[in-house]
Amino acid sequence: MLEFRDALIDSGDGAVLEAAMRAEMAELYDGLDLTAGHMPKAGAAEMNPPAGAFLVGYLGGEPVCCGGIKRLTDQACEIKRMYVAPSARRQGIARALLAALEERGRQMGFTTACLDTGPKQPHARALYESVGYREVPCYNGNTVATYFGEKTLTL
Repeated sequence: MLEFRDALIDSGDGAVLEAAMRAEMAELYDGLDLTAGHMPKAGAAEMNPPAGAFLVGYLGGEPVCCGGIKRLTDQACEIKRMYVAPSARRQGIARALLAALEERGRQMGFTTACLDTGPKQPHARALYESVGYREVPCYNGNTVATYFGEKTLTL
């Protein structure tokens, strides 16, 4: 059974999984550094409480996924740093993680969730669109992303 726990992006299992996600993105996008100055900020200041939230998912006691919530405005949040470990993929974990992040966004009082993904992640875009995200113009200055999505978080 998949269990989500509050975590920190810069400590413990959250830091390990987020580092694995950054390494995978660097490989996929030819050395991309998600922490570079020109990239949208999504570190501890944005994703750890009280500013945001970061979740780690556990399957059989093992950490297998992570993702966070970053405040954009009083009404809108951005879902960032979603990652599922390769050994746990194709089991519906990304969909469950996204649902958990949306629920956390609702609990934090947000009415809209935004996210983005790049051209080398068509599976991510397909997941986002399958759960109701609609394409919107670039909202965060991410020059690597080619898809920007938005969804109303109904209560």
